[in-house]
Amino acid sequence: MNGTRLLGTGLAATLGAMAATTLVAALARAAGVDFEVPDGGEAIPLPGFAVVTGLFCLVGVVIAAALLRWSAHPANRFVWTAVVLTAISFVPPLLSGANLGTTVSLLGLHLVAASVMIPTLAGGLRARSRASCSSAVSAPAHG
Repeated sequence: MNGTRLLGTGLAATLGAMAATTLVAALARAAGVDFEVPDGGEAIPLPGFAVVTGLFCLVGVVIAAALLRWSAHPANRFVWTAVVLTAISFVPPLLSGANLGTTVSLLGLHLVAASVMIPTLAGGLRARSRASCSSAVSAPAHG
């Protein structure tokens, strides 16, 4: 996979993650989760989930593109990096002081976005690695 295809795949996955997190947040809100964070005292608006998801998913696309360019094993490095960053993303909800329903829902939303982005980008990076390997194997020897 070249950088342009990775970017297209990443942008499509980003839109999918934004839609998925916003839908799950709307369902959680309909089930009674208030998404009120004590720091500001206001509830997180539904569009806020899409915006924050989109921002951090784009960071993931940039990381994937950098690994595609500079890593010998971009897919494996991306998965490890993304899993660690997902785990780190749990810290703010856990420290927010929000009620249990909001905290659990926010953690779940992080997992929803990760479940869309990580496999999609890793799969694209693996496809690139396989293509590079088959090109190297089929290239004529210069001697």
